[in-house]
Amino acid sequence: MKEVFGMWKYTKMVVLVALSAAIFAALLIPFKALVLIPGFTEVRPANAFPVVLGLLFGPAGAWGAAIGNLIGDFFGTLGVGSIFGFTGNFFSAYVPYKLWSKLGLVDEKDEDPLLLNNTKKLINFVVMAIMSSMSCALIIAWGCEVLQLVPFAALATIISVNNTIPSIVLGIPLMLILYPRIKKWDLLWTDIVEEEYLDKKSAMAKVGALLMVVGIVGGFTVGLIAALGLSGQAVFASGFAQGQVGNVGVALLAGIGVALTVIGGFMQK
Repeated sequence: MKEVFGMWKYTKMVVLVALSAAIFAALLIPFKALVLIPGFTEVRPANAFPVVLGLLFGPAGAWGAAIGNLIGDFFGTLGVGSIFGFTGNFFSAYVPYKLWSKLGLVDEKDEDPLLLNNTKKLINFVVMAIMSSMSCALIIAWGCEVLQLVPFAALATIISVNNTIPSIVLGIPLMLILYPRIKKWDLLWTDIVEEEYLDKKSAMAKVGALLMVVGIVGGFTVGLIAALGLSGQAVFASGFAQGQVGNVGVALLAGIGVALTVIGGFMQK
């Protein structure tokens, strides 16, 4: 996570934060009227961008997604839950660039690892989109469960699907269009920051990546099972009509997943 804070000394990275935030917010705001959960979320085709922004701009894309989402919240969904919205959207862009080359689908010797020119890379992108969406859903739904605002099961399932579909359907074409141009303009984050801020291929980093995957998938899955079983909640829209909100067991189990995700990020220096 060193690059998340170290990037602020690079003017280009700061500009990319502003650009990413502006793009994300500009695409979020027009759809604020298409509400899925009043005060919390809406139809969001803009969710195609965090994965792309993270892969291309790294930590700048992550900060941009977080800030852009917060700006969007000022147009109808601002509240205490926005704290978790900020964090969740940060991780929606952070997770893809941290895990992209660590799942074994991208050849370490590939000179163009982000160019989606073969089946394995396309599969890797789909996996990153799913992981990105699950991490965002886990963090936001956990926070809202702790604050007793919205049932975990309902919010987690809605956010995960609402993020995954545009991330895959729109994200792949965006990546194919943008990557060659961003690379040509020397705006890839890996070409801007010094080597000390790039991921080291160490045992610690591999363990961190594993912890992140376990935290995201495990926290989301166990949290959902607990919400359905312990709190009597239900998934998607039907989850607002039944079940208890604020169950300690749900908060604890999902919270462990959140903690492992964050710890895994810190281990990947």
